[in-house]
Amino acid sequence: MRSFVQVTTLCATLIAGSCHAAMTAVPLRLQGHPFSAEVASNDLSRAQGLMNRTHLAADRGMLFVFRHSNQRWFWMKNTLIPLDILFFDDARKLVSMQTDVPPCSHDPCPTYPSGKPARYVLELAAGTATRIGARVGDQLSIDGEVGPVH
Repeated sequence: MRSFVQVTTLCATLIAGSCHAAMTAVPLRLQGHPFSAEVASNDLSRAQGLMNRTHLAADRGMLFVFRHSNQRWFWMKNTLIPLDILFFDDARKLVSMQTDVPPCSHDPCPTYPSGKPARYVLELAAGTATRIGARVGDQLSIDGEVGPVH
């Protein structure tokens, strides 16, 4: 019963959008442009993502880190701002992009696939990938530690 209550509370918190736990931010560079990205490296932070945010500065983002490379599908459930979703492999090379992804306006929300195995996913404000000239094959540089990945 305790597990059910914990899961129910977690789900209610995520749906309400009141769960913006402090996440570690790391500096990173893509195409020579600096960004500061919150790190989502566990199930809770990856599930929350950028839900219920009303603004994302041009030099900010969220870096999703997974234990292993795999096909990834992202969706925009409860995401209020359009985003660019960039998928990177184990070597942090850009393998694919979904750009100018709109917020989900009704269920079921569409998913946006990586198309290739990815271990890192970077969400930036919509239009950023085009503005900086991001291309498949670009290297993502992370200046610091992303911490433990769960």
